[in-house]
Amino acid sequence: MRYQDADTTTPREPTLAEKRAMRRALEEQDEQERAVVAETERKSLRRRRVMIGAGVTVGVVATVAVWYSAVTPDEVSAYCVDDSSTLATDENICSEDYVRSHGGYHSGGFYYIPIGGGQTRSYHYNYGGTVSGSGSGRKVSGGSTAAPSSGTTVKSGTSGKTISRGGFGVSGGGKSGGS
Repeated sequence: MRYQDADTTTPREPTLAEKRAMRRALEEQDEQERAVVAETERKSLRRRRVMIGAGVTVGVVATVAVWYSAVTPDEVSAYCVDDSSTLATDENICSEDYVRSHGGYHSGGFYYIPIGGGQTRSYHYNYGGTVSGSGSGRKVSGGSTAAPSSGTTVKSGTSGKTISRGGFGVSGGGKSGGS
């Protein structure tokens, strides 16, 4: 046979080895396609989880920011107290000018007034505390010695006067403590 006509010639049946090789090739191709699909799904799931995590993080941060701004008061009461948290008889004791005029000094938010014998008594502001008791021994509980943020108005808890502590951006404050 020298010439075969493609229109009239019937192809021969593949051998058993050829059938096995074709089946194996198809199985390998299917396995590769499944691996590609699985990898694509894994990447998609990971990307989705990252996006959901980022969205949750942004939502939590926004919720905390809203809560913080709602909880942070615009006005805080400050009480002049001694080291035992007893309310001072005169709120001017927590004034730098008053302390200097009585031979004391101011350092780090504390006001030191000499009481005799080389000793001093320390006073400071309690921000946001509550007063309990009556008479001269009234105590302030709760609150903090840390001054509130710069956007908060600080008023004296006893007289209601606005307290100016000085510091950055406040003119006329600027005196530093010393001995």
